[in-house]
Amino acid sequence: MSVKSIGDYSFTPKDKVENFHGNMLVYMQWEKHLSFCAPLAFPLPPDMPFGDLVAGVLAPAYAVHPDSENVDFEKGEWQLNNVPFTPDFSKSLQENGLSHKSVIRVRTPGLEGLAGADSAAG
Repeated sequence: MSVKSIGDYSFTPKDKVENFHGNMLVYMQWEKHLSFCAPLAFPLPPDMPFGDLVAGVLAPAYAVHPDSENVDFEKGEWQLNNVPFTPDFSKSLQENGLSHKSVIRVRTPGLEGLAGADSAAG
């Protein structure tokens, strides 16, 4: 099937770090929890301690999930941009290696989502 191109498409992205007033966009996903179909996105200050991110952003965002009352995110298996990492909860997001548009994923062994549903097979 042939495709007709409209040619060069130049535009200025709206999600550039300069447009976030000193914050950076961070995507977060709690693996195997299908009531959330995609990572959540938050504009966060780079100097926010990782522990504050977990306690003040991540935990409240996922509080409606039935597994949330049993979760201990500090014991989670973390990934940053698809690479395993161990966050230092006392250090800032930036000191933990996060940057604009970083993706954080956490698995919580023993908490397998609703009825054992698996949003991250493999």
